[in-house]
Amino acid sequence: MLVICVALFGGVARADCTVPDPEFLTDTLHSNLGPRSVGPLALRDGLVESGISLAGVYYSDVLANLAGGLKRGTYYDGLLHLAMYVDMYKLGFWKGLCFHTNGLQIHGQSITADAVGSLMPVSDLEATPATRLFELWVQQHLFDDRLAIKLGQLAADATYVLGGGVFLNGTWGWPSIMAINLPGGGPAYPLATPGVHAVLSPNNQLTLQVGIYNGDPAGPNCKGNPQVCNSNGLDFRLDDPPLLMIEGDYRHSQDGLAGTVKIGGFNHFGNFELQDGVSAGTSRGVDNNYGLYAIFEQFVWRAPRSEKPKGIQLFGRVVGMPSDRNVIDFYADGGISFLGMILNRPEDTLAIGVAYTGISADVDTYDLGALMSGTVDYEALLEICYTIQLDPSWTLQPDFQYFWRPGANLPNASGKIPLDNAAVVGARTTIKF
Repeated sequence: MLVICVALFGGVARADCTVPDPEFLTDTLHSNLGPRSVGPLALRDGLVESGISLAGVYYSDVLANLAGGLKRGTYYDGLLHLAMYVDMYKLGFWKGLCFHTNGLQIHGQSITADAVGSLMPVSDLEATPATRLFELWVQQHLFDDRLAIKLGQLAADATYVLGGGVFLNGTWGWPSIMAINLPGGGPAYPLATPGVHAVLSPNNQLTLQVGIYNGDPAGPNCKGNPQVCNSNGLDFRLDDPPLLMIEGDYRHSQDGLAGTVKIGGFNHFGNFELQDGVSAGTSRGVDNNYGLYAIFEQFVWRAPRSEKPKGIQLFGRVVGMPSDRNVIDFYADGGISFLGMILNRPEDTLAIGVAYTGISADVDTYDLGALMSGTVDYEALLEICYTIQLDPSWTLQPDFQYFWRPGANLPNASGKIPLDNAAVVGARTTIKF
């Protein structure tokens, strides 16, 4: 698709690639590394002028389970994310051709698996410790950036089913219903898969995006942790049943109050076991697994004379999948954000959100071994997170999470069912460079 579009329409490409110019604790760099005309800053600026940007982010979480769940304890999670952005036109290629790759260095211990036992992961950093490739793609912009086609190793959670709020829990990104129901968790952090993604923007209000991905990042022969089976992100699998995703976005503004509505759907073309307690390990099953979702974000009040969107924003998201072939058949979240509400803290954000993960009614509770200990039904989450902008490239996020029915009474490795409601507190530090 990319080659055909470049051959036919390369002459009408107009858009420049996004090559960010990162800043890392600007005052510290200028005082310790000298002026921008010499040293590391001059090298970085020279690369940016040549169309190459090397950037990184370091995330670190310290989180403690105070009560409930599996056990009490304090845990550390860290993620080093390094990325390269290239405007290929500045390197002698044609207009509108972009290149991007990034890698992850994941370390620390999972508070969710070890202490909380929830379906919705306490931190979106949590993953098997590893150094791995994440995304690797080229993208062609066409028709004054009305069309963009991306080809390579892609993560669907970077563009689809994105909700509102700035939280630490992983379900606010790639929601639990998709992470648990799709093979290997789907093409989402930390496992990307080969795919093609196209975005059409006929005007400033409408966007339609379509993507097709290899549907299993680890493959059917993986019997354990998909992140261990595909330990370095270099499998580049192409022969698994595909995952198709489609999403339409409509952006509007009335009286200066911006809002977005998204409607989307997806279909996995693989074979899935029925949730009847007798299909596991047999030839029984059904073809295809699909879902629909809707998302909204809406400012209900905007701070007077604010150039950037500042004020009060509401957001919500619902996702549904068939109950006969999925452990989770319904997911919903929503909340409220207060952006730049403190006069002398214009970049700070307070976000409050709730999330609900509903277990399918077709899950055979006897087969899951849960009849003796309680009803398998749902897990719910309350999260409160405050983002403090310490520097243009440095944020601190104190966070509180409360889980009702962590694990939804599903069996867990500890054998402890049901789990008491859990309370987690902690903070994240993010440094961009």
